[in-house]
Amino acid sequence: MGEIFLIQDGHTLVPLAQRPYESESLLQTLLAKYPSLLAGDQVNPEAPRKWLLIRQEIPVPDAQDGSGRWSLDHLFLDQDGVPTLVEVKRSSDTRIRREVVGQMLDYAANAVKHWPADFIRIEFEKVCAAKGADPSEEIRGFLGVDQDPDQFWITVRTNLKAGRVRLLFVADEIPDELRRVVEFLNEQMDSAEVLAIEIRQFAGPSVQTLVPRVIGQTAEAESRKGGSGSASKRQWDESTFFAEMLSRHGAPTTDVARQILQWARAHVSRVWWGRGSTNGSFVPVQEVGDDNHQLFAVYTGGAKGQASLEIYFYWYTSKPPFDNPDKRREMLRMLNDIPGIKLPESAIDKRPNIPLTTLAEEAVRARFLKVMEWYLEQVNKKTAV
Repeated sequence: MGEIFLIQDGHTLVPLAQRPYESESLLQTLLAKYPSLLAGDQVNPEAPRKWLLIRQEIPVPDAQDGSGRWSLDHLFLDQDGVPTLVEVKRSSDTRIRREVVGQMLDYAANAVKHWPADFIRIEFEKVCAAKGADPSEEIRGFLGVDQDPDQFWITVRTNLKAGRVRLLFVADEIPDELRRVVEFLNEQMDSAEVLAIEIRQFAGPSVQTLVPRVIGQTAEAESRKGGSGSASKRQWDESTFFAEMLSRHGAPTTDVARQILQWARAHVSRVWWGRGSTNGSFVPVQEVGDDNHQLFAVYTGGAKGQASLEIYFYWYTSKPPFDNPDKRREMLRMLNDIPGIKLPESAIDKRPNIPLTTLAEEAVRARFLKVMEWYLEQVNKKTAV
């Protein structure tokens, strides 16, 4: 992404060129002043995250009752009381490729183990006192006037003790090496969420634009961490998925899902089975080099209880060549040419659903799968370059 364009006064096209941040501290200051840059709507599209800044440069000890050995760039809480640790680096800093991962894991492991039970609340109250603010009113302003601040702090303490934390790596550009590590950690860690956020800066005459993008989410990670908790999850497989599909929707719809699975097994590297507590799912995955490309998901349930197919535009945005929005628009046009499919332009950044019954006719299903074969041709070109 080299330029974006601003239409000024309704008729003047102003190009904004990508610019590096002058310093790491500038990006840190922007995050403290504008927490929404952490793109809570991308971190969780169904329940967008809000952020409460606890403190910048918060100490992290390496022993019980020890003084701070390290200093974390930012500590936020979301509305569910999940501690969110943020470390900021510029892409020009070579430590962003590997060192920052070990650094953040040190912070997280020691914070969970060595921060006293009410440490976060005490630090927040110190910051409020310094600016003459009432901590309880600040919490009510964040959560809503009818919420109990004391109960919120109990939730924060419970989350920290259980290791339910979120780790965010923030930079102007996220290198591929870091993205791969973040995706791996996010898929493997059940209690913690690990993400990277790229905040690119574009500048023009008297104009500055910041464009955040969340990186590191995968279908596997979302399924592992979604819902009310891992205790309610179940591991689906082919037999349980199709038994559930047949029970809910009957033989014709089940046959559609089975035909799609057969296509997937002939065209992709592997099929991943979901862990939803209520709805079964499978996801065709194409492995290209170090990247895993999730094509779509087939669910036993969806909107209004229908069996559905969810197209993974949202996941496409972080991996070439479909990180280019024009490429996603091209795919959207191909899909909308299929009878029964009509997706809005905004779908290219989301996860639109198609009722599985839309693909019941063999000719329609064949056209849809031809589009997915075209998708595979595009991502497979990476290996030929």
